[in-house]
Amino acid sequence: MSRNIKITLVFLGVAVVVGLLSLRGLHERVNRLARDEATEEQARRAVVSAPITTPTDAPSNATIYWAAPGAPGQLAAAQIQLQLSSDAAMRGKQVIQALIQKTPSPDQRTLPADVQLLAFYVLPDGTAIADFSDELSVETPSGILSEQLAVNSIERTLEANVPSLHRLHILIHGQESETLAGHVDLTGYFDLHPATP
Repeated sequence: MSRNIKITLVFLGVAVVVGLLSLRGLHERVNRLARDEATEEQARRAVVSAPITTPTDAPSNATIYWAAPGAPGQLAAAQIQLQLSSDAAMRGKQVIQALIQKTPSPDQRTLPADVQLLAFYVLPDGTAIADFSDELSVETPSGILSEQLAVNSIERTLEANVPSLHRLHILIHGQESETLAGHVDLTGYFDLHPATP
């Protein structure tokens, strides 16, 4: 092997090592920027999305269902202090907002951080209609476990805090959707307070 080839191979080897080190540093910077961007987005949301309040609000212990730490696919109830309305529709909005915005840790999140509750209203028969932004279907990880966990956290949170509701219908951006993210059926209604045998 000639001397020029050896020198070229050494230079190539050094270039590969330097490239790998640079790539690792670049990867870390991109991850740091992504984390900072998410933090800025959450801060912007906290400022922009005003709390939902009514004249009948009173300090209350609310039970919110987030993912159980260390138990995939399970929910855990958490008691938090909220100002809650006596009106069922407003109270439903308030507890779903808390479910989205007051998640104790990223691991306990059941709904995407960017999702917005666009509307929440209650029909005379006790049917709750919850209309979420597109992020609910786009950013919820596709899979029966994550989708069911998202729906269950909404159901159980409403059951625990708005006893007058009987069933729930979920819309995505004002429209009926066949599934949440490919698995959980959203065309029907979810029974709240189901009868126990």
